[in-house]
Amino acid sequence: MNQCFSCNTCKSADKCLEGYIAGLPMETSHHRVEGQSTKCGFGLKGVCCRLCSNGPCRITPKSPRGICGANADTIVARNFLRAVAAGSGCYIHVVENTALNLKNAAVAKAPIKGKGALKRLAEEFGITGSDEHDLAYKVADLVLKDLYKPEYEKMELVEKMAYKPRYEKWKELGILPGGAKSEVFAGVVKCSTNLNSDPVDMLLNCLKLGISTGLYGLTLTNLLNDVMLGEPEIRMAPVGLGVINPDYINIMITGHQHSLFVHLQERLTDPEVTEKAKAAGAKGFKLVGCTCVGQDLQLRGAHYTEIFDGHAGNNYTSEAVLATGAIDAVLSEFNCTLPGIEPICDELMIKQICLDDVAKKANAELMEYSYETREENSDKIIDAVIESYKARRGNVPVNLLPEHGNKNTLTGVSKISLKEFLGGNWQPLLDLIVAGKIKGVAGVVGCSNLTALGHDVCTVELTKELIKRDIIVLSAGCSSGGIENVGLMRPEAAELAGDGLKEVCKSLGIAPVLNFGPCLAIGRLEIVATELAQALNIDMPQLPLVLSAPQWLEEQALADGCFGLALGLPLHLGQQPFIAGSDLAVKVLTEDMKQITGGQVIVELDPVKAADKIEAVIDDKRKGLNI
Repeated sequence: MNQCFSCNTCKSADKCLEGYIAGLPMETSHHRVEGQSTKCGFGLKGVCCRLCSNGPCRITPKSPRGICGANADTIVARNFLRAVAAGSGCYIHVVENTALNLKNAAVAKAPIKGKGALKRLAEEFGITGSDEHDLAYKVADLVLKDLYKPEYEKMELVEKMAYKPRYEKWKELGILPGGAKSEVFAGVVKCSTNLNSDPVDMLLNCLKLGISTGLYGLTLTNLLNDVMLGEPEIRMAPVGLGVINPDYINIMITGHQHSLFVHLQERLTDPEVTEKAKAAGAKGFKLVGCTCVGQDLQLRGAHYTEIFDGHAGNNYTSEAVLATGAIDAVLSEFNCTLPGIEPICDELMIKQICLDDVAKKANAELMEYSYETREENSDKIIDAVIESYKARRGNVPVNLLPEHGNKNTLTGVSKISLKEFLGGNWQPLLDLIVAGKIKGVAGVVGCSNLTALGHDVCTVELTKELIKRDIIVLSAGCSSGGIENVGLMRPEAAELAGDGLKEVCKSLGIAPVLNFGPCLAIGRLEIVATELAQALNIDMPQLPLVLSAPQWLEEQALADGCFGLALGLPLHLGQQPFIAGSDLAVKVLTEDMKQITGGQVIVELDPVKAADKIEAVIDDKRKGLNI
């Protein structure tokens, strides 16, 4: 293609990126938004059922029941549960692989980079061992045993990890999860044709899936990775398309499973491998971060300065990253890897390699990860990438955007690194909240999409509104990629904050938005929230803390949201889940949930109005605490 595919691309909060994409001579997801602007009204409301051959049935006021007799409440709840179960299954797949990798690493006596993380996990689980590898093996094995339990046998680590008041509430509600994999199975079964027709029961089942998703798929994935890969350290890092250096053989990484390519990551810095790159005409190899696995590598970037060039962007930035022409291979291992990258890779002769068959792309080579064959696989990947570099460089145009992003984004934030920064306890943060210099906390998390006002538009504009009101923002997920690329995670962004938050940021030398990394790091935010509640001796619903997923995208985001609701936290969404066709489902999630868990869903697309609602909730929580 040698002409602009379309001048009608969707808006982006990142104007530099928006202009770049609009001028590309190839089609991207940003170009396809206009062609998909007409949505199915039945799908939006969640009242389309295609579970049996009598359908698809569509609920209307004149036809309030499907042929089988299912009404809108049943169909909406069933569709919602099916989506949450699928999202939960994705996260459980990730934590299962992570635990297996840690267990295999322990057997092989591989280096344990996060010794402190291992010690804390072992103490929390009540495990002792003869040495660090014995400890790592036992920790991983206990996680796996919990995952594999039947639905009727409760997972034992839930009680060890959960905040006690929350655990007691879940027990009271009857939503303590059994084995996580079995819960996904049971959730899918429950929402099948002619089975459960109780919408409230199905919505409560979503909370149960949220708990196993959050504590295992989110929290434990992070903590197990901390053991293997090293813990996050606060530092300044470059972000954006400007991190791409054409003098190197560049591999774009995308997905969620960092532990699957850690051997390759370290092998790429070996002198003999670097010499291979030099023989091909490059200075060496670089990993270019994209989507959540790029965020995770950025979070731990202090440990990988030799190989990691920086985080380029989120899911809907990935096509632009490839369009620079300076990427020689895509290494994918899970979701957020858009199908739309395939024609771009074909056109620009970019090698595609998948490490997990769940993420197999149509035009990619599958080199499925196995711990036993990791060394052989790494060498195969390296040779394939070098051949790709030699075949394409000089034969495809290079279209860089060096001015995109910035060089001083604050990253490496975790519960441990933030607490250490504050002097080893949460009191300084609590004092600032009590004094009103920080009014409250908003966790702006989750995905990016192209329909909530445009690419990262709702996320970025809401974040600006929140910091303007002295509400500090903690971010995790593809949302972080958009927020950091427009500069809101730089210390200089303090100028955009309200007077109180601005003073705090300038005195501490921090940004008003703190980057916790990938969407998996929503689990890290839960740990922070738990410890703040413990310090105040209150339950989590009393905290002046609101979660927001302004541009949620996938079924996994719905599972994340159910975890937030189970924790009793208010959850803002820029766009409504597909539940509007059921007044009952809407009422349960937006109103009744306050009495069930303490949480609630707040839907508002307009960033200013959303900030108003979030601020009102935080003000109400402050009044409840008499501050």
